This record gives sequence, C-alpha cells and structure tokens, in this order.
Amino acid sequence: MQVILLERVAKLGQMGDVVSVKPGYARNYLLPQGKALRASDDNIKSFEHRKAELEAQNLETRKEAQAVADKLEGASYVVIRQASDGGALYGSVSPRDVADLLDEAGVKVEKRQIVIATPIKTLGLHKALINLHPEVEVEVGLNVARSPEEAEVQASGKSIQELAAEEEAAAEFEISELFDDIGAAGMDDDDPRNDGASADPRDA
Repeated sequence: MQVILLERVAKLGQMGDVVSVKPGYARNYLLPQGKALRASDDNIKSFEHRKAELEAQNLETRKEAQAVADKLEGASYVVIRQASDGGALYGSVSPRDVADLLDEAGVKVEKRQIVIATPIKTLGLHKALINLHPEVEVEVGLNVARSPEEAEVQASGKSIQELAAEEEAAAEFEISELFDDIGAAGMDDDDPRNDGASADPRDA
C-alpha cells in the first residue's frame, strides 16, 4: 500500500514522502495515529495545499519536544522494586512505570513513546529511550533498587552484589576479631601469674 507521510517516520521517510508499506502497518499504525494518508490523488493534492501548515505545526511541536528533551537530558530516576538477594526483580520495569515516574516529575509522556530495548528484570542502572517527537528523542537513566539507600550505592558505581560481598567480608572480619579476643582472654586465664596459688609465699 502506498501512503503519504504527514510527519517523519523513522526508517521510512520524511514528511511529504510517498512510500510503500505493508497494509497491516498502514491500517494499524500509520493511518490511525495520523502519521500518514492513503496516497490517493485527492489526498496528495490535499497535502500539497496543507504542506506549509503541517510544516509550521511540526516545527512548533518539535520546539516543544526539544524543550522537554533539554529538561530530561542526563536525568536519572530511582525505581524501587522488590528483588531477590541475587538481584532478580519480582516482575519487571515497564514503559508504563517509566511514564508514571516522568508524570510525577512533571513531564507528560505516553507509554508508547517510551522504548526499553531490553526488558528490565534486574537491579542496577538501566536506560530508557523517550521518543518525544519524530525528530527528537532523549535517553534517561533508571536506577532500579530495593531501597533509596541501595539506589545511592548504585549511583556511586557499586552494584548490590559488590555491596553484599563487602558486608559479608566485614561480618566475617568482625567474627574473626571476636574469636581472637575470646582466645586472648582464655590465654590470660591460663597464665600461672593469674593463679592465686602461685602468689608469693611471703604474702601468706
């Protein structure tokens, strides 16, 4: 099926391009979302009449999208989730979750505008791509942790597994120190100098 694009579509073309696409892609995505029209003679003529208007609208929405992108550039959001000690989440972080986070931060984004390349199913630092406009996108960071404290640790560059290993090592060190202290105390008790029977007979 041939369609005329009303805006830039990634990997397909620019506004005004007449392109061939699969009928299902056109019917289910391009046409209902207003990204294209069937490339009939009437629609092509209509587009030519409206081209200047559409270009002006596109420029305005692109400016607005760029302003949002500038606000989000370099931003990172903490996502609190339950997870196993090994770092596996009980569930996953979805585009809807990211949309809700951005909404709380005062940025309105549709979940369909959010792209998570690889499903987020583990604790750690992840990325999400936000498609704000056909010509504007921005990447935001997601710090997925079990608590705000763990999120701070991860933000400093350590993983939860590294933190757990450090805590375990510290606990083992404390235990060994405790046993050393107990052993030292036992040696003191065995010292004959501490035995009353060995006191100087002149003290009797």
